[in-house]
Amino acid sequence: MNAMDFAGELQGRHIVLGLSGGAACFKAAEYCRLLTKAGATVQVVMTEAACQFITPVAMQALSGRPVYVSQWDARPDNAMAHINLSREADAIVVAPASADFIAQLAQGRAGELLALLCLARPIEQVPLLLAPAMNREMWAHPATQRNLRQVAQDGAQVLGVAHGAQACGEFGDGRMLEAAELLEELIAFLAPKSLLGQRVLITAGPTFEAIDPVRGITNLSSGKMGFAIARAAREAGAEVTLVAGPVHLPTPRGVHRIDVGSARQMHAAATGHAQHAHIFIATAAVADWRPASAAEHKIKKDGSGQVPQLGFVENPDILADIAHSARAQAGELYCVGFAAESQDLQANAQAKRVRKGVPLLVANLGPATFGKDDNALLLVDDEGVTELPRASKRHLAQQLIHEIARRVSGLDA
Repeated sequence: MNAMDFAGELQGRHIVLGLSGGAACFKAAEYCRLLTKAGATVQVVMTEAACQFITPVAMQALSGRPVYVSQWDARPDNAMAHINLSREADAIVVAPASADFIAQLAQGRAGELLALLCLARPIEQVPLLLAPAMNREMWAHPATQRNLRQVAQDGAQVLGVAHGAQACGEFGDGRMLEAAELLEELIAFLAPKSLLGQRVLITAGPTFEAIDPVRGITNLSSGKMGFAIARAAREAGAEVTLVAGPVHLPTPRGVHRIDVGSARQMHAAATGHAQHAHIFIATAAVADWRPASAAEHKIKKDGSGQVPQLGFVENPDILADIAHSARAQAGELYCVGFAAESQDLQANAQAKRVRKGVPLLVANLGPATFGKDDNALLLVDDEGVTELPRASKRHLAQQLIHEIARRVSGLDA
């Protein structure tokens, strides 16, 4: 993801970005840049060890604000930087959080400004997020794992680590998450949790129905809308399972992804997971038909000019099957259908909603949205028709999740 993917997402937010010592400080520079591009104001606080890896001058240039290092900094009128900085923040993010810094927090030590302001923050008002970064052996050490459990118990949000090559030349767990991943985690953490405790199942992308080993029937769906909805649902606090057809998109953080190819594979995965879901959102563009039988080998031209005759059979209807399941009929599963039309959008959407038997049908014009980053949606339910004007799929996904949460909770917007 690039900076444009997060534009305005943190507008009006004030973030204290803490850097402790570690080679991953170079990622903190990019993270600071992304935070400001997302609209946040960023106040950088560094430990003395962090200054050995990147300079305060560099971080000041990126944040646009003076950097704090010492608790004895004389710039604040009251000489209490640890109080002032923590009170102004919407969140404190320490990235990188070294093994030593995590140990300080676990023990309640406050020998430097960064640890001091973490200790002095109002716990209920100012969340603390830690992005660990260290050698794989340090990460796996019982003392580190014990300290991580302690800081989590004390109220910090410990983000995960990545697996891969490390600055020391070794390979394993302990790498700090990339800047874009950290930003995605922060946005998700700060988002309203309108679907907290809900299990959401989403299908996305096209299906592929094989004709022979190298050819098949598919469509132009990119999966972008479904993936955006999965991300928005996870940010809203839901446990999200995403059943994805053949697309080339990164999995949203915190989302469980299941890759499938054909409509029958998607049907099997979706119906299985629907047994435990609270909400089902069918965004996938599923092929209505498939070849009656796929050729074992590539069908080749024989020079006769005759076109092979292909017989077709109808694919299972994923949305209808789940919407008519016992759990859905009992009100235990709220189903949302999608319709990709080419004309008569509202009439076709209303007819499909009745035919599928779903409480909410979301319609869009397929040719106008497939593969694009923006869309326009029409929501059809018992309340009538609601139009969501053309916007980014990210923004529309957030709006749609809000609408679904309102309907599921039974609360008025």
